[in-house]
Amino acid sequence: MARTRAADYDEKREALLQGAARVFATGGYHGASMSALARECGVSKALLYHYWESKEALLFDLIHGHIEGLAEAMEAAPREGDARERLEALVAALIEAYRDSDAEHKVQLNELSNLPEEGRAAVRMQERRLVEMMTEAVAAAAPELPRDKLRPAVMSLFGMLNWAWTWFRDDGPMTRAEYAKMVTALFLDGARTLE
Repeated sequence: MARTRAADYDEKREALLQGAARVFATGGYHGASMSALARECGVSKALLYHYWESKEALLFDLIHGHIEGLAEAMEAAPREGDARERLEALVAALIEAYRDSDAEHKVQLNELSNLPEEGRAAVRMQERRLVEMMTEAVAAAAPELPRDKLRPAVMSLFGMLNWAWTWFRDDGPMTRAEYAKMVTALFLDGARTLE
């Protein structure tokens, strides 16, 4: 008979992923052992193996889940208003999704190469989803942007957003919504000057 899943399985799994993210973010994938991961999470190594068959599987679940969460946040962004407002909503959704995800983001940036090619391909497919959503929104909000500059412009926008975790503080001089408005303005007003 198959073992039934505990009612709090997903909640525990999420807490374990957050603990693992902290370990991978500070010591790197190769510097982390399953013992160290279990210690950080306050559980036994056996419990980690209950959720993941290997450290590699845990890393994949962490990175893929992080990107999936970003995609879901962007897909759920409000679609009302004009194209500029929709772009700002996407930017705001992404900035909000980064909240409390500094470790996960750092792991995504630094440890992806430690996954086997199949895992990297699955993550890249998710990353392409993010880029496609943003590209559609940028093309609508900045129709004057030359098509040959669209991808470099979108990747530059992601550059502004993807590194905000290194300096943005919720107790700082602006809210996440204000930052989203500023980034959208900087981006769109700058994009309009490209020929």
